[in-house]
Amino acid sequence: MSTDTSDWIREPLHADYGQGLKVEEVFYDSKTEHQRLRVFRNNTFGRILTLDDVVQTTEGDNFIYHEMLTHVPILAHGAAKRVLIIGGGDGGMAREVLKHQSVEHVTMVEIDAGVVEFSKEHLPTLSQGAFDDPRLNLVINDGALFMKETTDRFDVIIVDSTDPIGPGEVLFTDTFYGHAKRALTPGGILVTQNGVPFMQGDELTNTMRAFQALFADATCYMATIPTYAGGPMAFGWGTDSDARHVTLETLQTRFQAAKLTPDYYTPEVHQGAFALPGYVLKLMP
Repeated sequence: MSTDTSDWIREPLHADYGQGLKVEEVFYDSKTEHQRLRVFRNNTFGRILTLDDVVQTTEGDNFIYHEMLTHVPILAHGAAKRVLIIGGGDGGMAREVLKHQSVEHVTMVEIDAGVVEFSKEHLPTLSQGAFDDPRLNLVINDGALFMKETTDRFDVIIVDSTDPIGPGEVLFTDTFYGHAKRALTPGGILVTQNGVPFMQGDELTNTMRAFQALFADATCYMATIPTYAGGPMAFGWGTDSDARHVTLETLQTRFQAAKLTPDYYTPEVHQGAFALPGYVLKLMP
């Protein structure tokens, strides 16, 4: 059942700045144990998922976010077989990881079963059948608790968290990152969603401080996602390997072998994403 409306929403994430989005049609609006979930249609971005009125993903531009958090670490690694996704209940991250036929097993840990179920129903274009892939093991659990207790090891860990408020807050702590480091295989790579540094500089600084204490190579890379207000988004990067410096020729070879057809990622974009603007460099500890 859908409800027509001409309302607008304003994101409450930042106290004195926020984007407005026109709500053309509401498909889902319900408060779960953890958060308020809404799916509505916007003429520019298609269906949009919000949690507590903060945009999480859209049909229109999700490909940028999901491609950059998956293809960058997987192709940089070059031999990733086991991947862990923390969060990602809409299925978009799993969709992109599973495009790599070389990946044998994906564990996805989502705290809120409600997000998964309504995404299947109301945002099926995001997962595109990923939840039915036999390589995917969906675990409904707190990501921080899972990371603390798991004895499994992963070649790539992707933290697709909400912002560090509410349920997502524990995924931005030194303790969580330490447990993630322990869960990596030798040469494994940890990547994280670290917000828009122009608006959320402390978030990046704190993560980088923790990464620098844990990893031989700790930095971030960037991409611009139109519905994440305030400029380019930063993705944390931590590894003890030299994977960040893989040559363009090697990336191109791996990219061609993977037979990917992304809409944003290219090997050239991959390399360029690590070139940071001055204001971001100043946020690095």
